[in-house]
Amino acid sequence: MEYLMFVVVDPTGEPSDESPESWVTEMDAAGTRLHGDRLRPVEDATTVRVRNGELIVTDGPFAESKEWIAGYDLLECDSLEEAVEVASKHPMARAGAIEVRAAWPIDFATLPGGAS
Repeated sequence: MEYLMFVVVDPTGEPSDESPESWVTEMDAAGTRLHGDRLRPVEDATTVRVRNGELIVTDGPFAESKEWIAGYDLLECDSLEEAVEVASKHPMARAGAIEVRAAWPIDFATLPGGAS
């Protein structure tokens, strides 16, 4: 099952200069990490909304927060427990936070107007 791991910067985390390079190398070698990358800073974010048919584009993050998503990794794990174990080995689990969510595949056939 695929899990998306959000790497979160949290100013209350333990100070660390540890690079995620060894974690990435280990998880790539194990075939657990399918893909991942860092993200540009929140100042570079663009928020997109459509309200009453009008496109609204806003520079910056959606909400004010001391925490922000700094990167992501797509994992292939047999269970949430395994994904949590993998996430706990990432340096940002100590210096920030890691959010893990299972992918929720869309079944278009069950959606209104979907294929039958």
